Amino acid sequence: MPLNHTIYIASEAQQPMDLNLLFFGKEECLPGHAWGPGVRDAYILHYIHEGTGVFRLADHEYRLSAGEGFLIPPDTVVNYEADTEQPWVYSWIGFRGLYARTLMERAGLTTAEPVYRMPAGMPHTLGRFYELLLETSTQPAGDIHAQGILYGIMYELISRLPSSERGASRSRSKEMHIRQAIEYIENSYSQKITILDISRSVGLDRTYLSSLFKERFGVSLQAFMLEYRMNRAMELLHHTSLSVGEVSRSVGYDDPFLFSKMFKKLKGVSPKKMRNEAHSS
Repeated sequence: MPLNHTIYIASEAQQPMDLNLLFFGKEECLPGHAWGPGVRDAYILHYIHEGTGVFRLADHEYRLSAGEGFLIPPDTVVNYEADTEQPWVYSWIGFRGLYARTLMERAGLTTAEPVYRMPAGMPHTLGRFYELLLETSTQPAGDIHAQGILYGIMYELISRLPSSERGASRSRSKEMHIRQAIEYIENSYSQKITILDISRSVGLDRTYLSSLFKERFGVSLQAFMLEYRMNRAMELLHHTSLSVGEVSRSVGYDDPFLFSKMFKKLKGVSPKKMRNEAHSS
């Protein structure tokens, strides 16, 4: 009887902010075995041991065989089908968490590039992670060991890229995360958002995201958001008849005194004085 085995992970050690292992499995596909079109709510990475088949995402079709694999990103329509004569044997691993998207991007795996090949002759965990993870299910603190294996898989996926590609991939990833953070600020600055809210929306650690802003703009993420809010407040003071309190609330400050203090610190003049000057000219 063909192998078809999925194991789900329950761990007290998992935290929403971590890279979390959810499940793993292995299947000896029947001829023509297919899944989809459909979507999943986690990242699912497949590694092909034997056989051939087709993976489809968006308008692209990929024929894949042993030593190759594919990523199913969350909330993305995909379908795949094993060959009718030489069906796949593959393993898979499902995960999510704050670092999932970033690590996949560093490995060059995105919705635009969802497939990969492991270099021939390179020893790696991908070909045997099912067996390794299966062993952890009977070990004391096996869930912690399983998380280590997951990080090891991430390391190998990233390491398979030439150093030039890793650098280019990481540079593109940085710019994308910065754009996503700025878009979040633009859409949410009028609410009481925090740096943690922004970092969670982007899928990065808040300290790392702030370092990207420091590298790109010379200021921290906190300082960038403060300046954005105060620039928007300055526009409102110049071009509307809103009171200082109304402007304060419009840029995310419930306390108009704190708003006035921060505005004067950044702009060198109180919001009341700026509004009076703007409306008297």
